[in-house]
Amino acid sequence: MKNQVQESTWFEEDVGGNTLAELDWKNFFLLETPGDEEIGGLPRQVPGACWSRVLPTSVPTPQLRLWSDEVGELLNLQRGDELILGGNQVVEGMDPYAQRYGGHQFGNWANQLGDGRAITLGEVDTGSEILELQLKGPGITPYSRFADGKAVLRSSIREFLCSESMHHLGVPTTRALSMVTTGEDVVRDIMYDGNPAPEPGAIVCRVAPSFLRFGSFQIHALNGDRETLRTLVDYTIRHHFPEHSSSTDDGLIAWLNQVAEETAIMISHWMRVGFVHGVMNTDNMSIHGLTIDYGPYGWIENFEPNWTPNTTDLRTRRYRFSNQAQIGAWNVARLLESISPLMEDAERLYACLETYYTTYEQQNNTMWVNKLGLDEFQESDVELIQELTKNLQLVETDMTIFFRLLSSMEEPSIDHLQFAFYAETAIPKEEWNQWLESWWERVEGNPNRTIMLSVNPKYVLRNWMAQLAIDAAEKDDYSVAGELYELLKDPYGEQPQHEEKWFQKRPEWARHRVGCSMLSCSS
Repeated sequence: MKNQVQESTWFEEDVGGNTLAELDWKNFFLLETPGDEEIGGLPRQVPGACWSRVLPTSVPTPQLRLWSDEVGELLNLQRGDELILGGNQVVEGMDPYAQRYGGHQFGNWANQLGDGRAITLGEVDTGSEILELQLKGPGITPYSRFADGKAVLRSSIREFLCSESMHHLGVPTTRALSMVTTGEDVVRDIMYDGNPAPEPGAIVCRVAPSFLRFGSFQIHALNGDRETLRTLVDYTIRHHFPEHSSSTDDGLIAWLNQVAEETAIMISHWMRVGFVHGVMNTDNMSIHGLTIDYGPYGWIENFEPNWTPNTTDLRTRRYRFSNQAQIGAWNVARLLESISPLMEDAERLYACLETYYTTYEQQNNTMWVNKLGLDEFQESDVELIQELTKNLQLVETDMTIFFRLLSSMEEPSIDHLQFAFYAETAIPKEEWNQWLESWWERVEGNPNRTIMLSVNPKYVLRNWMAQLAIDAAEKDDYSVAGELYELLKDPYGEQPQHEEKWFQKRPEWARHRVGCSMLSCSS
């Protein structure tokens, strides 16, 4: 009864819709690309295939805990169906499978990876678009390697909340429909330090046009399987990029230019809101330019360009905040290499990499114009931006709060920005007032506050906020997760009723806590 009361405080009234069984299910990917002849089975190598059919593993007591009313509307789907969303039931029209792909992990080729803990239920034709529904954490697949294919509550809450909050921030992303707890414990070594412990299990249903990744193409190219590569490229362009052709170099270049552009745009949005993905392996790069695979992500609290939330990456910091644009280019280059066997003139692919760089530079300039309320980008603004990023690193400064307060500044005084600093007595006022005077002169005392307020969010899903939702959920209380879900639907709104609680710098208790200052890939 307790859960029903708490859920009713934030679940919106059900406005009707179909059940999952009543949706218009399609299975184009299985019908038009080569797959595994064996159904299910233990982890193994699956050469020459794009997928393997596999059923979710049944769980003891699936309970629907979180639901996105917006994604439900997108699918014309009514809330419910926890038996299906928890992996205990498959309905007519579904043909579940795990996708096979490879990838470069932290710069090293890992060969076959695949959906080790994700199972696609099928594709749904909504009438206006076709969307893939995928369960994350429903059990073992042929690509699980040495793992169990399951997910835990903490990572599932983070994935659900982040997917939806990124959408409302205007960042291209996969969506989340639901989160179901499974009623079973899953053993995880959260910090990989030899201390495994049981955690509550959960499953997220995520939604996207497809979950094809750069690694989906790499696995065939790097294994010399040109025939499967050609079939997959033909399928991808036919279904997801129909304005292009896969039969000519011109068509392939046009397609890859679009992928490069959309990838650059996505990463520029990450930088705008202070998001760090944490695991930018090529198997985590969507062919649609969407943010996928929310693992050890985070928003930078203190403006630290070298920060990464991923404990696995602490030594090299390959995927640090300031390196994300360069890694995006590196990953695009790996995709281009994988398509090169299909090209008559592979040298032309260099132009697609230039497209990435040009697009990112344009997007980056536009980002700064908007964040600073400028009229247009000028070459002289480079020095202004460099001085700003230098000042932000002089003492601990909260990025989100700083830019939000800057957006409402009426006169160039550091006093207006004090709340953004962790130690107000340590503010280097001389450097800041000098920069503020330069900025104020540049905007002629009249920054475009409307645009600034529309690109500088007031609320983002900070790790300590997500941790509070996890702590409560582990005590069977999902009200905090629900509150954050509603809050983050309007990240640019003032929402004064939430300021005291959520428009805050990282609290001291979160500075070194696991799940806040550091995360692992364990989920």
